[in-house]
Amino acid sequence: MTDHNFYKKLLDEMHDGVYFVDRERRISYWNHGAERISGYSRDEIVGRFCWNNILSHVGGSGCQLCLDGCPLAQTIIDGQERQAEVYLHHKDGSRIPILVRVAPIYEQDQIVGAVEIFSDNSAQKAAMQQIKHLEALSSLDPLTRLGNRRHIESALHTCIGEFRRYGWTFGLMFTDVDRFKALNDTYGHLVGDDVLKMVASTLAHNIRTFDDIGRWGGEEFVILVKNIDEFTLHDTSERLRKLVALSSLSIEDQPLKVTISIGATLVQKHDDIKSIVDRADRMLYQSKNNGRNRTTLYEHSVE
Repeated sequence: MTDHNFYKKLLDEMHDGVYFVDRERRISYWNHGAERISGYSRDEIVGRFCWNNILSHVGGSGCQLCLDGCPLAQTIIDGQERQAEVYLHHKDGSRIPILVRVAPIYEQDQIVGAVEIFSDNSAQKAAMQQIKHLEALSSLDPLTRLGNRRHIESALHTCIGEFRRYGWTFGLMFTDVDRFKALNDTYGHLVGDDVLKMVASTLAHNIRTFDDIGRWGGEEFVILVKNIDEFTLHDTSERLRKLVALSSLSIEDQPLKVTISIGATLVQKHDDIKSIVDRADRMLYQSKNNGRNRTTLYEHSVE
């Protein structure tokens, strides 16, 4: 075995994703970890340019890093190592958070390319444990692999009890996919199911491990966000909304994108399950009535 093949075999054994690019950012190597995290096989990636947006990295503000601000491109220019938290476009269309680390590749003191190492930043092991737990309780939605309505109602009951006993506040986000019926009518229910799975995956990968999410029914999702204030609830809702808008499925080589509307509220003193869900639902319909693809946060001045 040559040294070249030996090192590639070692890289293929890594849990993290690893890929090499030349100075034009053409991808020459894509390891098994990269296949696992991104969903894209080596054959689909090697030989393509990272700037053609197949990975479509975006920053926290939603900027397209592959087109402007790419850490790989900057490292090829100045030789500086970099690290960044970005969002990867998974093959299933969803957005998942990753941590990337970039370093230059030298030959005879000349930069000839760069290497990027990236790791899943979404606590996937905790998510898999949650799925097993939900399966055991018959509380798993079979399509999206999230908790179902029964699960969310049970989690809400627990959160309200903790709020009454200990004062532990939480927020609830009621989320709906915009114009979903029209999408089903246009593309069919199989594509509609894929859209729901894409949205569910994007939302689930981008909440904290101690928060909770479930499919309420149809194209509606409920997210419980714990130990949070009004400002952070709104900020979290907006971040999730933007990440969904940046996700896409490939339908006949064309990107299919959707948006979501969100109604959000903090728990109130006399809330029960019905009152907090109804209030978030009213905020959701305000988002719908005001043009969709937005968050409406409950404030005492709203009603």
